[in-house]
Amino acid sequence: MRPKQLTDFIGQEQLLEKNASLYKAMQNGLVPSMILWGPPGVGKTTLAHLIADQAQAKVIKLSAINSGVKDVRAAIDQAERSDNLFNKGKRPVLFIDEIHRFSKSQQDSLLGAVEKGSVQLIGATTENPSFEVISALLSRCQVYILESLSKDDLIRIVDQAIDKDVVLSKKNVQVTSYDALLRHSGGDARRLLNLLELACYQKQQDVEITDKKIAELVKHTAARYDKTGDQHYDIISAFIKSIRGSDPDAAVYWLARMLKGGEDIKFIARRMVILASEDIGNANPTALVLANSTFQSVQSVGMPEARIILGQCATYLAASEKSNAAYLAIDEAMAEVDRSGDSEVPVHLRNAPTKLMKEIGYGSEYQYPHDLPGSFIPADYLPEALKDRQFYLPTDNGREASLKKRLQNLWQKLKSYS
Repeated sequence: MRPKQLTDFIGQEQLLEKNASLYKAMQNGLVPSMILWGPPGVGKTTLAHLIADQAQAKVIKLSAINSGVKDVRAAIDQAERSDNLFNKGKRPVLFIDEIHRFSKSQQDSLLGAVEKGSVQLIGATTENPSFEVISALLSRCQVYILESLSKDDLIRIVDQAIDKDVVLSKKNVQVTSYDALLRHSGGDARRLLNLLELACYQKQQDVEITDKKIAELVKHTAARYDKTGDQHYDIISAFIKSIRGSDPDAAVYWLARMLKGGEDIKFIARRMVILASEDIGNANPTALVLANSTFQSVQSVGMPEARIILGQCATYLAASEKSNAAYLAIDEAMAEVDRSGDSEVPVHLRNAPTKLMKEIGYGSEYQYPHDLPGSFIPADYLPEALKDRQFYLPTDNGREASLKKRLQNLWQKLKSYS
């Protein structure tokens, strides 16, 4: 069912329409080493093979899950000894799936070959390469972002498989409803086609695909934990909501489910860093420090010991006081910028690095708070049109309550923190 030519590839028009950069590079035979970044099942592996086919290049494939430095070096050696090396400029393609799982030393071992052009590297990742790929390697690669497939894309993928697949095209397949297929695929084309294949796996030539039939299939074949399917998103959602709801027991249970399923420990730790700021915030600023320390620690320690660090952090965050006031404040401030545009900076707050700027009054009425009792003076720090605007409304939770009390005492009648 995998497309054999570019015209059969569905989705990612932003990369593959005729005026797009990747399409032009493929047509000109000047495709750089690259990182394909996008959610599961949007065509990263398929696109890598199509790029290699277009260049008539040999593909050497590695999976970051079960390949070490030795395997990387062996693959590069194989590429350098390949018959088609530099044959009319056709470098072998080294395709690495889930490249974000490679350690720094594994990624370092790729640098020399990529730099001298022994191979054309194509890495596929579901994680942000800015965080997961070392800067030296990232600087030598073009990053292409693959977007989630639309409903229309997914329906076209089903119809194309029924029409062109060597097995399905010989059957009379009728889809009475696509709803269950699309819902249970979670936008993952690989999972979508697996469901379609299962639904058509029968001796009869006439096949009717209904929502009920798909629901029955899913019930009997669902994996205990699928890192690239619904379970991945559902369980991390349950984990985050358990911490937000201050239930450490539920938090460690969902954490255990993810760890037993082989979830990426950095993914879990990163989500806790976000939660520590979004859901705990200034009610307990230490939460962000601990979460960030957890993220750094699990990278150094690895499994199985990383489970202890993750468990400590998850239970601490769940038991902590909660506040989303800072999260709401920055979102409301950004929304205000969208509404009101670029409001002028008040003259007394402007920088005055030149004599002319000082002469026209930039910064002249600014009072330095540390020169005053309590290091505070009530002044206008927002643009004139927004001077009465409040974005941050601290709660009475945890340490944020003391911040609220201090702000109330400082600003008194000028601002309301009740």
